[in-house]
Amino acid sequence: HLHDQVPADLDVHVVMDNYGTHKTPAVRSWFARHPHFKPHFTPTSASWINQVERWFADLTQKQIRRGTHRSTVALEAAIRDYLNTYNKNPRPFAWTKSADDILASIKRFCQRTSNSGH
Repeated sequence: HLHDQVPADLDVHVVMDNYGTHKTPAVRSWFARHPHFKPHFTPTSASWINQVERWFADLTQKQIRRGTHRSTVALEAAIRDYLNTYNKNPRPFAWTKSADDILASIKRFCQRTSNSGH
C-alpha cells in the first residue's frame, strides 16, 4: 500500500524489530526491488528499549484504553484523533535513566529470576 502511495523520489524509513520474518529472502528481495524503502532494525533482544513500542504504549494508555469504541471505525477515528493531536507538538522520547541505572535494573531482574527457585 505504501509503495503505491509514496512518490518514488521520497525515502521511506521502515523500523522493524529483528524478528526472523523481517529478514526472509522474500522480504530482502522486496527491499532490494524498492530501494527508496530503507529498512532499519532495532537491536536484538532490545524490545524493552524499543521507542516505537514505547510510542504505541503511550497511544494505548492515553487514547485507546480511555475510550469506548463500539466499532473498528470508532477505534480508527480515536487513533487518528490522537495522531492529529500528537503531531501538533511532536517530541522525541528522551532517556530519563543513565546507562548505569538501566544496567543495575537488569542486574536486579537477573538476580530475581535466576534465584527464583524455578
